[in-house]
Amino acid sequence: MKKFIFWFPRGLAICFILFLGLFALDVFSISDSWYRLLVAFLIHLIPDFILLAITILAWKKPFWGGWLFIFAAVALAFWVNFNLISWPVVLPPAVIGVLFLIQYYYFKKYEKNQLPS
Repeated sequence: MKKFIFWFPRGLAICFILFLGLFALDVFSISDSWYRLLVAFLIHLIPDFILLAITILAWKKPFWGGWLFIFAAVALAFWVNFNLISWPVVLPPAVIGVLFLIQYYYFKKYEKNQLPS
């Protein structure tokens, strides 16, 4: 059970980052020069880079990573003006943040903060 609590938020975060990265591929549907396409592709990947940095932080510090994922969800909700159609993109970071916080409190209370190897 403790391996599931440890790995599930991390796996979910990586899957969500890959899912968001798929949306950056729509840049290549337009015809433009290769360097403009590359710049547009990298600009579309900025949210992925931010979430990847939060995931790396959450890997070792799940308390701070959990709160940063929740903050990212709130910031994303403000960015899309609380549009109900965008909730499938806003909700996963909030769930991932809550799972990281659950993991932090589980290992703090029951396992004396010993992460599984």
